[in-house]
Amino acid sequence: MAELHITSAANPRVKSLVALRRRRVRDAEGRTLVDGVAETALAVEAGVLPVALYYCPELFTDAAGSGALVSRARHAGSEVIRLSREPFDKASYREGPDGILAVFSTPGRELTALTLSAMPFLLVCERIEKPGNLGAMLRTAEAAGVDAVIAVDPVTDWGNPNVVRASKGTVFSVPVATATRAELASWLADRGISMVATTPDTDEVHTEVDYRGPVAIAVGAESVGLTPEALAMADQCVRIPMAGKVNSLNAATAAAIVVYEAVRQRSVHRH
Repeated sequence: MAELHITSAANPRVKSLVALRRRRVRDAEGRTLVDGVAETALAVEAGVLPVALYYCPELFTDAAGSGALVSRARHAGSEVIRLSREPFDKASYREGPDGILAVFSTPGRELTALTLSAMPFLLVCERIEKPGNLGAMLRTAEAAGVDAVIAVDPVTDWGNPNVVRASKGTVFSVPVATATRAELASWLADRGISMVATTPDTDEVHTEVDYRGPVAIAVGAESVGLTPEALAMADQCVRIPMAGKVNSLNAATAAAIVVYEAVRQRSVHRH
């Protein structure tokens, strides 16, 4: 069968790609749209194959790499469709598209489906609103070797195109899950994992806490931080020292600082 080539921006398939920008459509279909060679390639390298891959050779910036990605998806059984420039531009949501769009099943799993290491190391994000922050946390988690990132009562879904873009595709390579606060509390307790909560309202500095055991580092929403209920369930609360007049950091920055203190301690412990 000849490969489908779409030339009209009014094609129903193109409209369905545009519709995936809306959360209710993503939730209903269980799918999300990934825009870009690097992000798609990282998902594929992590073992996640696209349901469908759309490509526009006229936009390829790396013809060999992009062509190899198209071939890999085709041989793996993904549906592969060629788009002309006009329909691709309509479906793409990024500036300077590079000719690759892919539809994936929405990332995320149940807490009970997470596979943990012998010494679990987790990042918990409560009610994070900005996709860019959630994406940045995923990049930190991937670089730091965190077992999983858990979204508690999330405002932003894992399939948000801006989460995918900000994470550089690591939302597909780092195990992610969604849970309520109550579900998380029970799950952590059953596995003997302590929770360290970040807040400016404590005397304990983040470098003075022991992260070498099973641990979940929790950060809260950009404007208000962790909820009182989340702080109440924490085993320890820590603050990041601030020398300036601003009393809090960007949520993703705060997460990175505390996560890498944990990495430092756990690395020393291993050696």
